Amino acid sequence: MVGLKEELLKSIWHAFTALDLDRSGKVSKSQLKVQGNFDKVEFNRMCWTLCAKKNLSKSPLLISDEDAFKVWVIFNFLSEDKYPLIIVPEEIEYLLKKITEAMGAGWQQEQFDHYKIALNTSREGLSAWELIDLIGSGQFSKGMDRQTVSMAINEVFNELILDVLKQGYLLKKGHKRKNWMERWFVLKPNIISYYVSEDLKDKKGDIILDGNCCVEALPDKDGKKCLFLIKCLDKTFEISASDKKKKQEWIQAIQSTVNLLRAGSPPPHKEARQKRKELRQKLLAEQEELERQMKELQAANENKQKELETVRKQLEAAAARAAEEEKKRLQTQVELQDRFSLELEREKMVRQKMEEQVAQKSSELEQYLQRVRELEEMYKQLQEALEDEKQARQDEETVRKLQARLLEEETAKRAELEKWHLQQQQTIQMTEAEKQELENQRMMKEQALQVAMEQLKQLELERKEALEQYEEVKKKLETAANNTKSWKDKVAHHEGLIRLIEPGSKNPHLITNWGPAAFTEAELEERQRSWKGKKATSE
Repeated sequence: MVGLKEELLKSIWHAFTALDLDRSGKVSKSQLKVQGNFDKVEFNRMCWTLCAKKNLSKSPLLISDEDAFKVWVIFNFLSEDKYPLIIVPEEIEYLLKKITEAMGAGWQQEQFDHYKIALNTSREGLSAWELIDLIGSGQFSKGMDRQTVSMAINEVFNELILDVLKQGYLLKKGHKRKNWMERWFVLKPNIISYYVSEDLKDKKGDIILDGNCCVEALPDKDGKKCLFLIKCLDKTFEISASDKKKKQEWIQAIQSTVNLLRAGSPPPHKEARQKRKELRQKLLAEQEELERQMKELQAANENKQKELETVRKQLEAAAARAAEEEKKRLQTQVELQDRFSLELEREKMVRQKMEEQVAQKSSELEQYLQRVRELEEMYKQLQEALEDEKQARQDEETVRKLQARLLEEETAKRAELEKWHLQQQQTIQMTEAEKQELENQRMMKEQALQVAMEQLKQLELERKEALEQYEEVKKKLETAANNTKSWKDKVAHHEGLIRLIEPGSKNPHLITNWGPAAFTEAELEERQRSWKGKKATSE
């Protein structure tokens, strides 16, 4: 809660300075009371509205106003806790590295070192608006389009400001209907929220995390793979990931969050920020201690020089006194010649001793100066060793991240090739089965067609035979009719009108495909039995 108050104080300071009020940021932490349901993003947006119009650069930027607002909030999170607010070069490097990694680009360390040298020669750090101009100018995101930069800024904003530790799509099993639904999960330090989609508009629920929660992997069941379980005091949640890698990543992320809650530790990015500040304070204290020692050495050197100056003045005074005494001795050379000679010898001895003392003091001063030069050289070597160690750590981190990325790409490619190989084998098997089935159907249809053609030919022959028989019978009937008519005429002529009684038809009148009364019923039944026998034989 103290960290949140400090961030809000920085936002208020920006708003007050934009209104030309007190620039010292005198709002105390005790006066700023933060409620549990306080929306810090909306509060920051309100302060941004007050100060952005006045301070934001008028020159065109490669980032939108929304991205500039997010960079401004990140600045308040990473800036030093002193006013006026600035962000030091180490935090600038940390932020630019995270944005570059989120874009999937390589970090340009040499270019930033040149920029850092130019920055250190002119000032201690950058203000919020200078940081927005630096990121918006595209100096460290060359070759990246505006959308990629915006997505990278949003990812860093979610991690540093909204405390989003991990997010992504997962399948969740319902508690009532037991159906599986895809949801967008967002992991924060003490809660997992899940939504209908990644736009975060339709929230479906929360999983409250505490030190009593645990997460464990589950075997595949109900046709679902990559399952794991989140156990809380009141509920248990079954989750399914898309692959084993995502399953392991989510389990590790949730377990790490629960471990932090048990230990009462802050989120990783906040803890890292605190460690960076403590390291800077430690280095600053060491530098101040070295400066203090250098000042003490300089003060000691000045004292030695003052002592030497005092000895020199004493020698000059002694020489002046000796000259005056010499003059007096010249005036009384007769009476005091012997005594003056003794005095002169004694004076020479004193002078020799003083010169030896001066030589000794000069030698001590030279040794002291040599020690000072050695300390300065040791300080330079210490600085170079620290720079080499820092560079080595950065190189090691870069190589480790590169190896991790290459390993992930190799795993993804291998999984994709195995999937394609399996799909190809399945497609080949399905194609062979379909081909065999089509071949069988084609042969059956050809056989059926051949049988039907033979039956059609047989029926054609039978129809022709029936027509020929029908013509013969028709001719016989016509001949018989003519004979009957001639006979009737003769009887009527000779015997009068006589009604002949003709025999009726023995069989009922039949209608067939070859015409009326062409065949008897017995003949038709015989032909039908013959046709059915041929059909059964062909089948």
